[in-house]
Amino acid sequence: MTEIKIPFANPKANYQQHEVEIEKAIHQVLEMGQYILGSQVRQFEESFAKAVGVSSCVSVNSGTDALILALKALEIGPGDEVITVSHTAVATVAAIELTGATPVLVDIEPESYCLDPNLLERSFSEKTRAIIPVHLYGHPADMVPIMKFAREKGVYVIEDCAQAHSASIDGKTVGSFGDLACFSFYPTKNLGAIGDGGAVVTNQPELAQRLRLIREYGWKDRYISTIAGMNTRLDEIQAAILNVKLPYLQMKNLKRKAIAAVYDQNLAGTSFVLPKTRAGTEHVMHLYVIQTEKRDDLQAYLRSNGVGSAVHYPQAVHQQPAYRGRLRGSDQLPVTERLVPKILSLPMFPQLKKEDVEHVCKLLLDWESKL
Repeated sequence: MTEIKIPFANPKANYQQHEVEIEKAIHQVLEMGQYILGSQVRQFEESFAKAVGVSSCVSVNSGTDALILALKALEIGPGDEVITVSHTAVATVAAIELTGATPVLVDIEPESYCLDPNLLERSFSEKTRAIIPVHLYGHPADMVPIMKFAREKGVYVIEDCAQAHSASIDGKTVGSFGDLACFSFYPTKNLGAIGDGGAVVTNQPELAQRLRLIREYGWKDRYISTIAGMNTRLDEIQAAILNVKLPYLQMKNLKRKAIAAVYDQNLAGTSFVLPKTRAGTEHVMHLYVIQTEKRDDLQAYLRSNGVGSAVHYPQAVHQQPAYRGRLRGSDQLPVTERLVPKILSLPMFPQLKKEDVEHVCKLLLDWESKL
C-alpha cells in the first residue's frame, strides 16, 4: 500500500504547533485537582460566547450532544418535526431522533451545499417545531431568509455550526442568528480539542439556564434534579486545550483561506467544479470540496501518489441503511443525490505547506489530462 505523504487532515500537526502551551495548560489542570466544570470550562465558555457574539455558551462533551441538548432545552420531542438536510454528518439527523422527534428533509443549494430556504414551505407542517440549517464545509447557510421564514411560522432555529467556526454573513458570525447554535470541537475542526467536545450558544438567558440544568442531570442543587436531565460535560483538560487554541482561530482560518486560494488559482479553468462563496459571506474552508464525474478514480489516483482525500459524505443520510425509505422528504432531494457521487474533499489543514498544495494540484491536472 502506498504511503500517504500528504494527509487529508493532520490534527497531530495542530497539536505540535502549540505543544508547549498545551502541555503547560494540561499540567495546570492536573495540579489544580478540579477536573469537571472548573475554571477552565468557565473561561472557555466566556471566551467562546464572546467570539461568537452571544451572551451564553454551555459546553458539552460532543457536537452530537450539543444538538440533543439544544432540542431538549426547547422541549422538542415525540410528536414534533424538525426540518433539516440530508447532506450533512449523520449526527444532525441522529440527534433529532434521539430526542424522539421526527426529522423532515429538504434539499440543498447546488453551490453552497446548504439548506435551500425556498424549499422550507413545502416541508412545513403543523407538527414543525424547529429548523436546523447546517453551515456545511465552512460555508454559512442563507440565514436571513431562513430566520424570516421561522419567525413568520413561529418555530425555532438551531444552527449546526460544527464545521463553521467564525464563518459569517455580512459580518455577523454564524451561531448568533438562531435561537440556539451548536458547535463541535472534534480534533479536525477549525477549532478542535484533542478528543471530543462541543457547545451550545444562545442570546436567551432563560434557554442558557435550562441548558445548564439539563447538561448535568437537572441539578440546581447537587444531587437534586429539578428537571429531567442528562450528563454531557466538557472536561477541564479539553477546555484548557481549547483555551490555548481559541486565540489562534482567526489566524488559522486565514491560513485555510490562503490554501483554498492556491487551489482556486491552480485549478481555475479545469473541468473540476470548485467551491463557491455567496456574496457577503465568509467561508472558513473547513473543507475544500471539488466535484468531478469520476470521483472514485481520482481518489484512487491521489492515493496511489501518496495524497489523502475524503468524501463528505459517501451517502447522504437518507441513503444510509439506518434511514433509507423512512424519512419524510427523502424522495425530494435531487440536488443532494446528484452531488453525492461527485464530491471529493482535498487536503485542508492550516499546517499544510504551499508546495504540498501545489503538488496536489499538479496531480489533479495530470489526472485530468489523461481523461
